[in-house]
Amino acid sequence: MIAIAVAAALLATPVPPPADPLTTEIGALDAKMFDAYNRCDLPTFSGYFDPKVAFYHDTGGATFERDAMVDGVRKYICGKVKRELIPATFRVYPIKDYGAIEEGEHRFCDLATGRCEGIAKFVMVWAKQDGAWRITSVLSYGHRAATAAEQRSAAVR
Repeated sequence: MIAIAVAAALLATPVPPPADPLTTEIGALDAKMFDAYNRCDLPTFSGYFDPKVAFYHDTGGATFERDAMVDGVRKYICGKVKRELIPATFRVYPIKDYGAIEEGEHRFCDLATGRCEGIAKFVMVWAKQDGAWRITSVLSYGHRAATAAEQRSAAVR
């Protein structure tokens, strides 16, 4: 009887569908781009963005040029924080004949303390041109302090 109950519970547990190829591809690009960001490899990081990227940040304002955006990362991010994607929030949507929209949430961890105290939402528009992916627009918004539970779950990773 217990075996039947366990089998029924396993069958009732929803299994997420495998990621489609676009989601897999954008997820890999996100991981590579933010690896460069976290290591302050700014030439590599810069290469993921269109030269005329529009970057909107709720607390930092807007920039409309890759070099200005990368300079902000150099000044305010390098050596100070690390970005971590919150995997359960990651979504990708195709844009017909253009590219993809990536959305999700990420946390930011202070390198000096190791504490992950900030969380924000993001949307990135990726364009595929001549076989290469480049980000043309970024929204970074909803910046807030992580709750105690979110900080604990980040510490477990």
